[in-house]
Amino acid sequence: MSDDWLKNPLSLFDVKGKVAVITGASGAFGALAAKVMAGAGCKLVLSAGKKAELAAIASECGGKVETVNIRPSTEANCNTIIDKAVERFGRVDILIVASGKNDVSKIADMSPERFLDVMDANVTQSWLMAKAATAQMLKQGESGKIILMSSARGLLGHPAGYTAYCASKAAIDGMTKALGCELGPTGITVNAIAPTVFRSPLTAWMFADDDKAKATRAGFLARVPKGRLGEPSDLAGPLLFLTSQASDFYTGHVLYADGGYTAG
Repeated sequence: MSDDWLKNPLSLFDVKGKVAVITGASGAFGALAAKVMAGAGCKLVLSAGKKAELAAIASECGGKVETVNIRPSTEANCNTIIDKAVERFGRVDILIVASGKNDVSKIADMSPERFLDVMDANVTQSWLMAKAATAQMLKQGESGKIILMSSARGLLGHPAGYTAYCASKAAIDGMTKALGCELGPTGITVNAIAPTVFRSPLTAWMFADDDKAKATRAGFLARVPKGRLGEPSDLAGPLLFLTSQASDFYTGHVLYADGGYTAG
C-alpha cells in the first residue's frame, strides 16, 4: 500500500460502491447493519424470511438494494443469496451474517431438537453463508470481508437457560478464528462482532423506567465499566471498521462491543 492514504486517513473507512450481502436483515442487528452500510454508500443485497419486514428495511435504505426473501437455512438458499448479488451487482465484497436465534430454556426442560435448532440457525447457517461467499470472493480473485455475529455470551456463561445460545456463540468464535487462519493468505478477512445488550425492539424493556427494568439493569450495569447499555451507534463503528480497508490486517478477531463487560 502506498502512503497516499496519509493525505486522507478517513479514506481507509470508505466502502462506497462495495456490494454488501446481509442475512437476517429484518432483525435488530441486520436492520442496523443494512442502514449503516447503505448510509456509507454500499450496494445492498438483503436476505430475511419475513417478507413485509424485509421490504420495510429495504425501503428505509434507499439507493441500490436487492432483496431475497429466504433464510440461509440450506446450502441451496445460501448459494441463491450470493447468486442474486452477482446477478444484480456483479460481485460480492462484504458478507454480514446477522441471522440467528435464541431459545431460552433450562437444560432439564430443553429438548435436543430445540438445542440443535439454535445451533443450526447460529452456527451451521453462518458456516453455509461463509462458504457460499468465500467461493464467490475467491472466484473474483480479490479481497473480501466476512463478518459473523457473535455475542459476549460466546465467552461468558449465563444462569438463565442459555446453554444453546452460549454454545452456539462460542462456536462462532472458533469458526471466526479458524476461517481467519484458513483464508488469511487469500486476502479475505473473517471477523466477528460480539455485543452485549444494546437497544433494540427485543431489549426495549431493559431501557424502561419500571421497577423490574431498573432492577435488571442495575444488576447488569454493575459489571459494565462504561456504566450503560449499548446503543445502535456503538455497533456502527465496528461495522465500518471490519468492512473497510482499515481492517485489512485484522482477521480471526472477535470484537467485543460491550462497554468493557467481558474485560472485568
